[in-house]
This record gives sequence, structure tokens and C-alpha cells, in this order.
Amino acid sequence: MSVTQNELLAEIKDANLNYLMLAQQLIRADKASAIFRLGINVEIANLLESLTNLQLLKLCNTHMLLTRLRFDDSEILSMLTNHTKDATQAHLHTAVLMSAQAAAAAL
Repeated sequence: MSVTQNELLAEIKDANLNYLMLAQQLIRADKASAIFRLGINVEIANLLESLTNLQLLKLCNTHMLLTRLRFDDSEILSMLTNHTKDATQAHLHTAVLMSAQAAAAAL
């Protein structure tokens, strides 16, 4: 069954709305943790936190996904999906690698 263009755009809108609502919730609960978990900087966190409901709805209506996969490195994706070690250890190792990417991007 093929998906129509309108259905794809509706799915993108829904994903954007869910992401933005989750981002605001995380930021309001613990900004430092949210910045790490979302892979964003302080300026973006402050902007997301300050969005009104109307602004949030306007933003989610864009025709492109507002999120992206945080791992540009296939090694990280592989570690998350094919871990042979303890799952907790694999997730911790991945978090360390991803935080190093975020720190490097901030420079």
C-alpha cells in the first residue's frame, strides 16, 4: 500500500508536534539534561522553552522534519543495535561518544 503525499506530510507534522512538546517538557524539567538528551545548545533550548502554543503549532506545520538522527557515525548506530556486551554498558559507551560529538560541535 503506497502512502500519499498528504499522509506523509501529516506524519511529519505529528512527529514535529510530538518532538516539540517532548522537548519543552524535558527542558522545563531539567534544562541541562534536556540539552544533552536532545543534542541542542542552550540558545535553542531557551527558544524552544519560550515557544507559545501558537508558535509551536506553526513550527510543527513545516514540511520538513525538525529532528535528525544524532549519530552521523555508523559505529554509534551499530553499537546501539548490535551490542554484544551488556546493554547498559553499550548505552553508556554510546552516550559518552555522543557527548564528545556535541562538545566538538560546540567548539
